[in-house]
Amino acid sequence: MKKWWEVLATAWVGVATHKLRSFLTILGIVIGVAAVITLMSIGKGVEARIVSNIESLGSNLIIIRPGAVTAAGGVRGAFGGVQTLTLEDATAISLTASDVTTVAPFSSSSMQVVAGNQNMRAAITGITPDYIQAYNLQIASGSFFSNYDYDAGTKVAVLGASVTETLFTGSDPVGQQVRMGNNVVRVIGVLESKGATMGSADDTILMPLSTLQQMVSQPRTSRGEHIVSSITLAVTDQAQTSSVIDQITSLLRARHQITTGGDNDFTVTSMEELASTLSEAIGTMTLLLGAIAAISLLVGGIGVMNIMLVSVVERTREIGILKALGARERDIWGQFLVEAIFLTLTGGIIGVALGWAASSLVSRLDIIPTLVSADIVVLAVSVSIAIGLFFGFYPAWNGSRLDPIEALRSQ
Repeated sequence: MKKWWEVLATAWVGVATHKLRSFLTILGIVIGVAAVITLMSIGKGVEARIVSNIESLGSNLIIIRPGAVTAAGGVRGAFGGVQTLTLEDATAISLTASDVTTVAPFSSSSMQVVAGNQNMRAAITGITPDYIQAYNLQIASGSFFSNYDYDAGTKVAVLGASVTETLFTGSDPVGQQVRMGNNVVRVIGVLESKGATMGSADDTILMPLSTLQQMVSQPRTSRGEHIVSSITLAVTDQAQTSSVIDQITSLLRARHQITTGGDNDFTVTSMEELASTLSEAIGTMTLLLGAIAAISLLVGGIGVMNIMLVSVVERTREIGILKALGARERDIWGQFLVEAIFLTLTGGIIGVALGWAASSLVSRLDIIPTLVSADIVVLAVSVSIAIGLFFGFYPAWNGSRLDPIEALRSQ
């Protein structure tokens, strides 16, 4: 134990004797570690935000979207490029699929909306009464439309928070009228804001699907079925998601008359699967950001090697004296290696503190979400120590191999 304390003390003397040189060596490591911490925390923060947004919609949701079809000649279209889902598909699912609590088909359109002297281009979503339950939407004021409104095709609408702010700044829109194309629609409610989240209804106007089908020419299939943009399901238990997906796939393949071996003209995705896929993709991007930032750590490591080589040359006579006094090669080697590790470890600790501070500042300014996790800190400090070992090895080994006679002759 005493010997190691002596090695550490000698390493500290070597660092403290050349303050400016040591500072510049540490600075390269500090910048590299701080960059790694900041960029990886941004990646982690974005990942956590997106996954949280998806889970807020409901982890028990299943989304069915139009898929793609293969045209003559084997040319396959883009997913979602063909309208293949119908209102009748949704009805069949609700009647036959087990472990499903809610089936909410919807159709999307875009229209110019005018209220007084304000107007905007807004997304219009025609929905069924079950939609608000499926997506866990809350009414801030007014009310949601009833089953009677849906069956009668009443021209009523519920506004998202952002739409309300644009069209009715500072006033209550409930009970007022808006013009959508050639139609006058009465506002009966306003949704609570969900913020800038994935799938947020803040920028949307919701109305009965039956009403939208009257206002906008809605295409039908060759069998006369009403085409919808998507169908959302809520399952009773998240553990039954795979079973429900299999049921739906079999049902829709039969309804769409898809032959054995033929590709589905629809896609079925669970929120859990979507969250996992996005998390994996963002995790890969986070590692890429960390790798880019690690280049500065590599440059800092080269700086450590340069400084240690200079240190060996400057202390050649000291090495000769130590060897003459009986110091072994591994003692000399250990002394310089510990010095290199000390420099990089110090830089790593300072870099973690600066990176953490930078991440906190970015988060507080609400520029982009950040999350500094323990694995990022451990990784950054471990890499800085590894750099000290790797880039300090050759200078330390080179110093330990000096001939004591030649070293003593050095001026």
